[in-house]
This record gives sequence, C-alpha cells and structure tokens, in this order.
Amino acid sequence: MPGITATIITFNEEGRIAEAIASLSCCDEVIVVDSESTDRTRDIARDMGARVIERAWPGYSNQKNFAAEQAANDWILSVDADERLSVELVNEIVRWRRSPDSNSTAPVRAWSMPRRVFYLGGWIAHSGWYPDRKIRLYDRRYCKWIGDFVHERVEVSGRAARFTGDLLHFPYGSWKDHSTRIDRYTRLAVDVARSAGRRGSVLKLLFAPPLTFLKAFIFRAGFLDGWRGLAIAYMGARYVFQKEFRILR
Repeated sequence: MPGITATIITFNEEGRIAEAIASLSCCDEVIVVDSESTDRTRDIARDMGARVIERAWPGYSNQKNFAAEQAANDWILSVDADERLSVELVNEIVRWRRSPDSNSTAPVRAWSMPRRVFYLGGWIAHSGWYPDRKIRLYDRRYCKWIGDFVHERVEVSGRAARFTGDLLHFPYGSWKDHSTRIDRYTRLAVDVARSAGRRGSVLKLLFAPPLTFLKAFIFRAGFLDGWRGLAIAYMGARYVFQKEFRILR
C-alpha cells in the first residue's frame, strides 16, 4: 500500500490550518512548511500532529517542491491551508491505496481532483470555477511544481488519472478579502509579465475586462450561480483591468 505525505505551505494561517490538517485522515504524515508566520500557525499545526519546518519564502513552486523533498513517502498530497478534502475524496484515496494502479506499461504518476469553491456563503457550481481540476496527489519521483509567481502547477512525467470527489476550497472570507487578494495577485502577475518582456496593451485594457465578464457570466453559465455568479464575473473583470492597467503604467 503506497504511503502518502500531505504537504501544506503556510503564512499566517492560524484561522484555517487546523481544519485543513483535520481533513487529511487518508495520509500517513503531514508536513507544514511555514514562511515565518507572525501568528500561531506553527503552534497549531504542531498541536494537530504535523511536522513543522520554518523556511523563508522563496516562491510558490520552490516552497512546495521543498516540502515534497522533506517527505518520508514518495506520494505527495499537496493542499493549501484554505482547502479541505471532502469525505468522498478521502474515501476514493483510501480505496486507491488499498488497490493501487497495476498497469505496468503506463502506471499512474499523478491524480487530479475537481475543486469546489465556497464563496460568500454558498457553493459555486459554474462560472468557470467548477469543476476546476487540480493535480494534487502525485509521485514526487515523476512530478514537480513549476511557476513561482502565480498559477503554479504540477508538471507530470507520465500518466495522470482522475478522482471524482471534490477538493473543497474556501479562498475568501469576505468581499474585502477578495478585493485585497486581487490587488496582491495583480502585482505578482505584473512581475511575471515584465520579467517576460511583455508590454501593456490599450486594446486589452479596453476589451479584455468586458470579455472576461461575459465569459464567466454567460458562456460559463455564471448566471446559474445567481448573484454570486454576478460577483465572480465582476471580480474576474476587475482583476483583468487592474492587471492590464498596472502593466501599462
């Protein structure tokens, strides 16, 4: 039966880290790599039975790859502090562990799972936010994280399979929290664009935000999410406008 180490990278997550760790019952070990939190994140994680390592922030992928390197097992389940495994997903992982893939010609090196977002008091089923499949369970011998600014992802050398149980995501505590994150992420996105030599575009500034809104609310059926779908479409357009505006400056 393959062993699994869960890894979580953190910074000031005292309000969420306990629930994240509590959802990882299918894992043999939990490692928290904390980037010098100033709250009780590390103490809470230790109280929950996690092995805690403190390390200065080097970027998303670098920190997640470092966490995987510290694991006692080759199979890594990487989650964020604002994520939880659903009961259905835990059960799927347990079943897989009991009967792992036996295809010797094309063995599974990673597993993806749909991520469901809880936003402003309700679960989102459309708007381009679901199913938002993420590879989170992977064999570190064949996979690694890439992308150090935003939108980091697992690069897989080999075959990836799919779970159907949801990874539950609680990204924003409030409308203000969402706005603050947009401000931070657009600044990171600008760093990426400028490091790649990209110049700003007035056409993108004018047309990309409304197209982003229409894509989320109409073409990705955000209207079926009600007023939350409208809020998601607006925030998506706001993110694009703010990013393009900052690149142009």
